[in-house]
Amino acid sequence: MFAAGFTTGDRGMGAFGFTWVVAASFLALTACSQSSSPPAAAARAVSDAAKSANSAESPFEITATIRELMDSLVDPAADGLWDSVAVTSTRAGVEEKRPRTDEDWAAVRRHAVSLMESMNLVVMKGRHAAPPGTQAAEGELTPDEIDQHIDAHRDALIGFAKALRATAGKALAAIDNKNVEGLFEAGSAIDEACEACHVTFWYPNAQVPQP
Repeated sequence: MFAAGFTTGDRGMGAFGFTWVVAASFLALTACSQSSSPPAAAARAVSDAAKSANSAESPFEITATIRELMDSLVDPAADGLWDSVAVTSTRAGVEEKRPRTDEDWAAVRRHAVSLMESMNLVVMKGRHAAPPGTQAAEGELTPDEIDQHIDAHRDALIGFAKALRATAGKALAAIDNKNVEGLFEAGSAIDEACEACHVTFWYPNAQVPQP
């Protein structure tokens, strides 16, 4: 917003001299009384326009690509869930890794929540697959090709994101019940959901090994 004004009386005095003071003052008062309503209406119009623009403008600002989200948020959250439960056989015997203390369960729970919410970020319209100049890995589509594939099949991307969010929700339920077996099973489902999206959008031409 901006405001600008001038004094008619001052302008008249500078141009015509002292003898026109009374007339200039009268004109100034008349001009002010006549223009008081239009500025008020203009102010309301500007305010209404600003409100309209703010309501139409999205509150979200995309700053990262899907690849960057995967590296910064999705992968660490998924890894935290997968690494929380494991059985390892060594020469010394079988080692079982699992959450045991309340602090352990709280830490794993944070991973589940992060993974669930990260899917809302992944599917935001306008988010590109990778930063400019990113080289495609072997067997992977280029970032531009992935973007085109996502634009053409956005419903599929949203479906994969919902599936992953659902499996992460199962992990969260298992965590809240301190169910180690349920957490392990949810981890396997999360892996399958991730891979289904990857083979569809990132490397659809990859050869799947036969069992």
